Amino acid sequence: MTADSPTLKTAVLAALSRAVAPGADDPVRSGQVHELEVDADGAVRFSVQLKGDDPGSLVKDLRSAAEGVEGVSSVKVNVQLPRSPAAGGAPSAGGGGLRPGTVPAPTPRPGILADTDHIVAVSSGKGGVGKSMVSSNLAVALARTGLRVGLLDADIYGPNIPLMFGETRRPRVVGGKGQERIEPLEAHGVKLMSLGFLLEKEQPAIMRGPLIAGILKQFLEQVEWGSLDVMVVDMPPGTGDAQLSLVQTIDLDGAVMVTTPQEVATGDVRRGVKMFERVNTRVLGIVENMSGFTCPSCGDTHDLFGRGGGERLAAELGLDFLGRVPIDPAVRVAGDEGVPTVAGAPESAAAAALTAVAERVLGAIRDGEPE
Repeated sequence: MTADSPTLKTAVLAALSRAVAPGADDPVRSGQVHELEVDADGAVRFSVQLKGDDPGSLVKDLRSAAEGVEGVSSVKVNVQLPRSPAAGGAPSAGGGGLRPGTVPAPTPRPGILADTDHIVAVSSGKGGVGKSMVSSNLAVALARTGLRVGLLDADIYGPNIPLMFGETRRPRVVGGKGQERIEPLEAHGVKLMSLGFLLEKEQPAIMRGPLIAGILKQFLEQVEWGSLDVMVVDMPPGTGDAQLSLVQTIDLDGAVMVTTPQEVATGDVRRGVKMFERVNTRVLGIVENMSGFTCPSCGDTHDLFGRGGGERLAAELGLDFLGRVPIDPAVRVAGDEGVPTVAGAPESAAAAALTAVAERVLGAIRDGEPE
């Protein structure tokens, strides 16, 4: 079947109808899949109106079904979130792109980070929960096992990775005119890239969303990362431009969510988990940071921020609980001195907890490798 065959659209519709499990509603006949377009080059575009009880793999299954049709050259899916009862009605037929109630499905571009085996995002629902600390120690712990590891600081407004690794150098630009590449810095066995390397010490990053997407694109495409076993991406808090740009550009193995025990943090993480699920990105599990403080004088443990909130959230959402990291002065000292805890204080309780988290994350991403 050629790309310009008049039957190509019919073949795509048939494949989409067969993409769901036996007994499930036909997504084409029910109107859940709509606005299907197939051009003469075989490029396919369609919208999917999600329902609250849809399986998390639905969008991926529909995309794979369309890609498997002979003559299809590319597939782009516009995912529309479940409508609230008050909204009612059928999906809007007008226009594509971002609009209330919709979010684009990830369409990773082939060739980006082709020499990287696994990519893991570390995210949180709110700031101040220790996300960058977990990112830094996860990367160093993996590197200490002999893996080739990179750490991309995607927290554009608050780039803390340079401080946590004690790096103040500026990256070199290599290559000839028109072929320039940025050479990442390296510290504690990890290749690093951060906007913080390119700004003056107290210079704020004042920019709108499209510019953030452009910076992330440059860090992914124009940095000489080389061959990596694992890339860790330190995300900004929340569910904004950086998260959407990342999942639409590269194929993530999954996301690690960081929280503190109290409800104000776990509630925000719940929203972050739902965001990753809606854009068809696997959540590897939840890390509970600042989980108890053991007094060095009396040996008593005090749960300053409560206890177990992250573990309860993981159980509620059906996710793996990757571990709890205690409040440990060694973490503060290590961060301020630019030596991540697993390297600067490897015998500390926090380092042991963070190393265990890294082992669980590595096991999770390797579970997804082909036999």
